[in-house]
Amino acid sequence: MTPPGPVVTPARVTAATLAALAGLALAVLGAALAQAGTGELRIPAAGTTTLLRLFVLAAFAIHLGELAGARIAGEGPLPRRWSPAAALLGAAATAGLLLLFSAVSGLGLTTVYGMREGRLLLVTANAFVLAALCATGRRPALALGPLGVAVLAEALRAHPEATGPAIGAALTVVHLTAASLWFGALLYVLRTMRLRGGGRAVLARYARTAAWLYAALVVTGTCSALRRLPPDLVLSTAYGRVLLVKLGLVGLASLLALTARRRMLRGGDARTPARTELGVLAAVVLVSAVLTVVPDPHWLSPA
Repeated sequence: MTPPGPVVTPARVTAATLAALAGLALAVLGAALAQAGTGELRIPAAGTTTLLRLFVLAAFAIHLGELAGARIAGEGPLPRRWSPAAALLGAAATAGLLLLFSAVSGLGLTTVYGMREGRLLLVTANAFVLAALCATGRRPALALGPLGVAVLAEALRAHPEATGPAIGAALTVVHLTAASLWFGALLYVLRTMRLRGGGRAVLARYARTAAWLYAALVVTGTCSALRRLPPDLVLSTAYGRVLLVKLGLVGLASLLALTARRRMLRGGDARTPARTELGVLAAVVLVSAVLTVVPDPHWLSPA
């Protein structure tokens, strides 16, 4: 007989609702708070842009995590698919970014479509739509193709610099994919464990995969930070401040992951630290969305 899953109490629902509302508020206000006192130019519609980017990152995480999590889960009942809704959310958010770009720039949509930013956003939106169609079919793994296109388009959009854009884009592809899998696969694994009333072996298989994802995140994140952030501007720029917050949250998630692993090795219940780790990783996704909106600090460096 399998042990019952955690009871969903009104207090838990209220706490989750308040956390979600706080996250949305931080997404809207995060860029402005990070820029306070830096003297950097304000980003038009920064709050709305951050919110839409948050939805895009969440769509990547949920969809990629579901595809990976289904393989990790192995035999047994699986939770209901969230990937079609996630892909449609990503498509809608990307379309929103396209419309926002047109509104902020004062250019018509036909003009925006002809610009690099507009073309990449259009590719991402269409890729998400195609991924949603694949997710509703009998072979949901086919969504990996359009999702790969969307990840690449997002990486190219994030690196418009004239020197070395290919290196930056390649680092972002690996970093975004690894981050999405770390968060999204853990979400799916915990949903599976709740459905099955246990499943320590599933969490153990995820932990082995997460170790490689963590290594990829550390390497690509370090290289990207060294390329983009001059050391003398870590504390005096919004990018540096947000990056420090992100590093702190990743460190906390790492400690929680190690705690869960130790409990598993001792035969204990690792679900509590794993659920806490999931919450911290959700905050990492939020902070990452803010990081994509704040000004690039390179122009402030004397170098």
